[in-house]
Amino acid sequence: MLSLVLPLVLGVIAFFVIVGPKVLNPTNIAWLEAGDPATHYLGWLFYRNSEWEFPIGLNSSYGLELANSILYSDSNPLLAFLFKPFSFLLPDNFQYFGIWLLLCFIFQAWFGSKLVGLTTDSNLLRFLGAGLIVFAPPMLWRLHGHLSLVGHFFLVAALYLAFKANLKRRELTWGFLIAATALVHAYLLALVLAIWIADLSGRVIKKQVPVRSSIFEFVVLTLLVGLVCWQTGYFSVGVGTISGGFGFYRMNILSIVDSSGWSYILRDFPQAAGDYEGFNYLGLGIIFLLILSLPCLFSGKIVRIGAIAEYWHLVLLFIALSLFAASNTFAIGSVEFKYHLPNLFLELANIFRCSGRFFWPVFYTIIYLSIFFIIKSFDRRTAAVVLGLALIVQVVDTSAGWLSIRKKLMVQPSSAWSSPLVNPFWGDASKKYKKVRYIPIGNRSPKWESIAYYAGQNGLSTDAVYLARVSSHSVKSAQMLASEVLRTGDFQLDSLYILDDAAFRSALIAGNSDSDLFARVDGLNVVAPGWKNCADCRFSGDEIK
Repeated sequence: MLSLVLPLVLGVIAFFVIVGPKVLNPTNIAWLEAGDPATHYLGWLFYRNSEWEFPIGLNSSYGLELANSILYSDSNPLLAFLFKPFSFLLPDNFQYFGIWLLLCFIFQAWFGSKLVGLTTDSNLLRFLGAGLIVFAPPMLWRLHGHLSLVGHFFLVAALYLAFKANLKRRELTWGFLIAATALVHAYLLALVLAIWIADLSGRVIKKQVPVRSSIFEFVVLTLLVGLVCWQTGYFSVGVGTISGGFGFYRMNILSIVDSSGWSYILRDFPQAAGDYEGFNYLGLGIIFLLILSLPCLFSGKIVRIGAIAEYWHLVLLFIALSLFAASNTFAIGSVEFKYHLPNLFLELANIFRCSGRFFWPVFYTIIYLSIFFIIKSFDRRTAAVVLGLALIVQVVDTSAGWLSIRKKLMVQPSSAWSSPLVNPFWGDASKKYKKVRYIPIGNRSPKWESIAYYAGQNGLSTDAVYLARVSSHSVKSAQMLASEVLRTGDFQLDSLYILDDAAFRSALIAGNSDSDLFARVDGLNVVAPGWKNCADCRFSGDEIK
């Protein structure tokens, strides 16, 4: 019973200590107002208020010509699919991201306990070991804004399945884990798939899984992940899935000991601009365990060549993941050198341009092994004391990083965002138009949060969005259409336009001021087609003719 209760208690306590209770209020959206969390929430807001599409992950109202899927606003498709059917029962400003974070902490503790349980049956040791896995800085750092990526428990679960000696019902267990991961984030999916394939290959070669069964498992799970990815909208971008950044968003080799502000004791090392994506600081508590483990490791009493050979397939995987994480722009602190890779490889690598994230399975394996060495090196009481001290050190020292995150998440709750769009004009415009367009069009246009929030609150579609990936062809086509509108002054009657200064000057030259409103409203340049022909449309502000 304790083995069930303790991880739950640990996860809940860690959540309230690090995150705090305010995000659990489903109508509190104040903590989601800026940056990446803003597009997480807005993607969900548009998705819940739109009709079902096929594939079911498509989210056409959030982006118009640039639109693709709920996946690419990082809005956690798993929970979006779960809550959308009940949208009519939910509050107007409902958010599920606080619930998600709580689940992440609970499952991180749960699977952490299961992983440590492969080494010991002591509930106390499992609790302490799981605590070290919960207080993993790379997971906690994602609370800054990459909310779906807080789901590191998928990786811990995959490692547990890979290290477990006799896994029953492999197809069902791995299939459920892979499908659930696919419904959350592409990076997590790639890592879980890599662990699964390495595990399956190793067990086949060691004749732990029959060849026929392995072929069946591979085919069925490949079809399953293809189906889930298709319906989630992974393939909705087309040209544009590949993006630049590989080699920039890498892992610096010193990242495991580079606290980057997450320690009161260890200093920060010099790093390049994109190295933050490769943040993999172990934490002082884990480093303490590793230092204690070194004599045991080199003595050969616990780890022998035969034991390492037993997991050769995972060793090869971890080497490959580490090399990919470091990228071809290899750096140790401020020392950097670059080696050549074929263009084809670089293009494929840029699908997962933030390569520094690929070290995460290795990171958790290091934590697991440090716990393993301590448990195997000492009697239970001594091991409990050592792990307990390490956990205390880990919690206290990493608070240098997570306390600032807690402060950001514990802002005053609110069911609305502050908006600069206060003129009564916006209310009337929301009744006349169906779309809000921004020119020049592009991903993450200026003031996109305010524009998209206005559109979403009023049931309008918009191209003022921020998406993780957009189709380069769609962007070019939309830009050509916008240029033609500015050239001819033929604005679409169902769309309200917001323009930057250069585009607004062009619109004034080509536009029809007899029927269209050209104005400066709350600091924004606005073109309202057909406004002057609308008997119920009012305007009080600075009209520009």
